[in-house]
Amino acid sequence: MCGCLLSPAASCTTGSTEHLGSVVNQRLVTLQALQSRGFQKVVLQVGRGAWQPPVPGGGAALEVEAFRFKDSLAEDLRSADLVISHAGAGSCLETLEKGKPLIVVINDKLMNNHQLELAKQLQRDGHVLCCNCSTLVETLQMMDLSTLKPFPPGQPEKFALFLDKVVGFQ
Repeated sequence: MCGCLLSPAASCTTGSTEHLGSVVNQRLVTLQALQSRGFQKVVLQVGRGAWQPPVPGGGAALEVEAFRFKDSLAEDLRSADLVISHAGAGSCLETLEKGKPLIVVINDKLMNNHQLELAKQLQRDGHVLCCNCSTLVETLQMMDLSTLKPFPPGQPEKFALFLDKVVGFQ
């Protein structure tokens, strides 16, 4: 378990778009899939999406906490046992650097989808599971998080040395 949570928790980040928050929140089957995998709490960033609390007695006994935006997701990531995220570079890298299992949900509606390239490369490298909104439930049901490879730590000193050489400091 991570952090001080008493039960497994999943965190869902959407970035500034609403596609993923709406999918997790409005599809009871998604919450049921998380519950069937042993999750008891979902922390959900809903972004600009339409937030509707899950229907009481609707079949998912998950605790759902939702917010639109926060200055930092660091605490939510620290507490999460699984992160479901859009494919934004910042969200993916921050999650992977914290050593958290990550399911990347690609937004098929984006034009010139640069997020798709990042998600597919991270999946090819074995660091994430990848799906789209229509296959999220199946991915949750079939996921084997033990197959994911740890993400190697960054080496900012190498970039700093490179930059020093480029600008002539070295």
